[in-house]
Amino acid sequence: MALDHVNVYVIDEGDSWTIIDTGFWSKKTQSIWSDIKEKWFSDKPIGKVIVTHHHPDHVGLAGWFQTEFKAELWMSRTAWLMARMLRLDYQKLPTEETINFWRRAGMDDLILNERATGKPFNFGDSVHEMPLGFRRIIDGEKMILGNRSWIVRVGNGHAPEHLTLWCEDEPIIIAGDQIISSISPNLGVYATEPEADPVQEWLMSCEAFLPFSNDKQLVLPGHKLPFYGLPHRLKQLIENHHSALKRLVAFLKEPQTAVDCFPVLFNRKISDNEYGLALVEAVAHLNHLYRKKIVKRELNSKGAYVYTLKN
Repeated sequence: MALDHVNVYVIDEGDSWTIIDTGFWSKKTQSIWSDIKEKWFSDKPIGKVIVTHHHPDHVGLAGWFQTEFKAELWMSRTAWLMARMLRLDYQKLPTEETINFWRRAGMDDLILNERATGKPFNFGDSVHEMPLGFRRIIDGEKMILGNRSWIVRVGNGHAPEHLTLWCEDEPIIIAGDQIISSISPNLGVYATEPEADPVQEWLMSCEAFLPFSNDKQLVLPGHKLPFYGLPHRLKQLIENHHSALKRLVAFLKEPQTAVDCFPVLFNRKISDNEYGLALVEAVAHLNHLYRKKIVKRELNSKGAYVYTLKN
């Protein structure tokens, strides 16, 4: 699950440049972009920035491009609202709701106590201030980028209203994190919406993309390498999550917390750096089974939900 990069794309518009996704906001990434602009893109302005979804590694420098280069920002409405809301939300310590969410997921007491008393990750730590105003992109919209026609197909599950761009003139898809070649996008539940079912949303998105997919399409993802074979990859991703759900069902013959489910879900030891992502993904899969009425849950003496199969 650990990643050390994000893929960004630059499209030549003739009289300007369009950038798709930006990377985190940091002095290092700003410096990299400034060097790239000076060496390769100094002949014309950056006209617009398209952000596929609201996660910090994709939207992080969007506001900087708006401020520094007067670029237009294009996003889905939900992604922009999420990013701007989270950018304005600063906490010195985790909120009571967040701590309660961790507790209900069965977070280890030592980890919970350490996190409850430490400074949490704040969105603004890695996302530049976002000026007011953006240009909304909607599902099914057609746009011209680089003298090519593209159609927007919106996915969900990894992030709300996640944009994917499908070229109508050439077999190219800019997929963001919705479809990645060798890893499954993280499907997480958070304290902001603790009863969410991103697994269902993501499976529905994959199924909806299948009729538009073919083996000749070059998929440009938000992480890892570009790839061909989209129909196979979509089916593989769908099957991987169904397999994970089947393993969970077998495991839940006995009561288990979300954290208890790590070994059966991930088939390996989870490192400290991966713990948070593993926790929110475990909750996501359990929420899916709970909403499907396959499992029931109740609070144990520690305040954690324990899940077990319904009779």
